[in-house]
Amino acid sequence: FIVYDEPDHVKAKVQAITDTADRKAFGLKCLKNIAGAGKFSSDRTIEQYAAENGYTIVKWYEDEISGVKDNRPAFDQILYGDNVTNPPYEAVIAYKSDRIARDTKLYFYFLYVLEKKNIKLISTKEDFGDDNGLSYVYRSLMLFVAEQERKNITLRTGGGRATKARQGGYCGGNVPYGYMNKRGTGRLEVVEDEAEMVRKIFKMLDAGWPMEDVADELNDMGYRTRSGKHFRFYHIRSIRDNRKFYEGYYKYGNMEEWVKGAHTAILDEIRPLVDAHDIPDRDKFADTELKNRPL
Repeated sequence: FIVYDEPDHVKAKVQAITDTADRKAFGLKCLKNIAGAGKFSSDRTIEQYAAENGYTIVKWYEDEISGVKDNRPAFDQILYGDNVTNPPYEAVIAYKSDRIARDTKLYFYFLYVLEKKNIKLISTKEDFGDDNGLSYVYRSLMLFVAEQERKNITLRTGGGRATKARQGGYCGGNVPYGYMNKRGTGRLEVVEDEAEMVRKIFKMLDAGWPMEDVADELNDMGYRTRSGKHFRFYHIRSIRDNRKFYEGYYKYGNMEEWVKGAHTAILDEIRPLVDAHDIPDRDKFADTELKNRPL
């Protein structure tokens, strides 16, 4: 079917394409829009609440950290600062209780610390009522809901990752040597220079080389880590421990079994048999074409 306002949708889409065609002009338009924006609605709400209830705002404290965290630099100044006392400070006003904390235990700890300073903790969106005997019960209920909401979001997000992982898809974390995370796709692609180095590492390990000798050999060949440093044995150990990944398998988080990965394997799944004639000689192993090639 054709919706009644389809022409308006088409017009808006064409306008969006036109506006974003010139990225420089669009960026300037965005900057002008931001510069002309007013205060955040939460700030206005706090100011209005203070004015209507006889409070004078003397200082703003802002944290860019989630209410889930207990390490909040700005809020810590209020809780533990020697200069934050009553008088002169009578109350801390927050937009909502879950902006203070989404963990019930944390919230009541913060409330306890402030009450020891004889400072009220006020929410503009929930009227707990100081004289109401049920105020603590109400606070607990509101915070329990906020905490459960956070847990549900975490479960939904984690569930999506787990489903993707069970299908062999890359779900984040450090990208192993030999691969890169193709931006915007969530897929791993082989970086051939690094992949060749990984194959050399396993060839040496399969031949019985100690990890320290493998690291020294890579350094002599001119290889460097992604941060430009010399290889050490723990780098080799990390690569060694990822063998199943390099063979094309994937495991994420608490998964018990490896599954077939969506990425391209760098190593053959079946380990090559190595006899005495296959053991590389360190003096002959270096490939002169790879000298001084950083990764």
